[in-house]
Amino acid sequence: MEIKRPKSQQPIPANAKRVFRGMMFDVYQWEQKMFDGSISIFEKVKRPDTTIIFPVLPDGKIILSEQEQPGKESFVGGCGGRIEEGEDVLESAKRELLEESGYEAEEFILWNAQQPMGKVEWAVYVFVAKGLKKVTEISPDSGEKIKLISVTLDEFIDIPLRKDIIFAESEVIPLLLEAKIDSGKMEELRRLFEP
Repeated sequence: MEIKRPKSQQPIPANAKRVFRGMMFDVYQWEQKMFDGSISIFEKVKRPDTTIIFPVLPDGKIILSEQEQPGKESFVGGCGGRIEEGEDVLESAKRELLEESGYEAEEFILWNAQQPMGKVEWAVYVFVAKGLKKVTEISPDSGEKIKLISVTLDEFIDIPLRKDIIFAESEVIPLLLEAKIDSGKMEELRRLFEP
């Protein structure tokens, strides 16, 4: 599967200099000519890309993770995390699915790919995984507590509207809400998530 990286809304130019290297974030700066001819310093943050996976069980239910992480409120989302150095997008999706759910999948369908923030160089790839096989227990990182839950597609679509849940996957919220108001989009979503 060839997966193209989505374009940034404001790419970091070749002449930019990294002025800070952090554990997750690097900061780049460059001189930018303005419309009046003056020069300003522009800045952008860069971080590792991310994969998010929504696994579909044979009965059609979707696996979500309820997670706790230090310094954050509990949230609900897909399985996923950062793409490691030297890893391609699909390898990351397979690894994250296995680590956070204990499942392997026969099929990975790229549902969405985007760079959601203009000032952050960061691509998010969202997959639907099918043909699941439970092969191990979950093995979360030391900074994660994960509990798996399964929901129907209708419950999944309603999650962004619930006030009692923090839904972490903001990239897919517009797709879910669009399905609620457009019967054609709802039918596409039902086909995407059918086992």
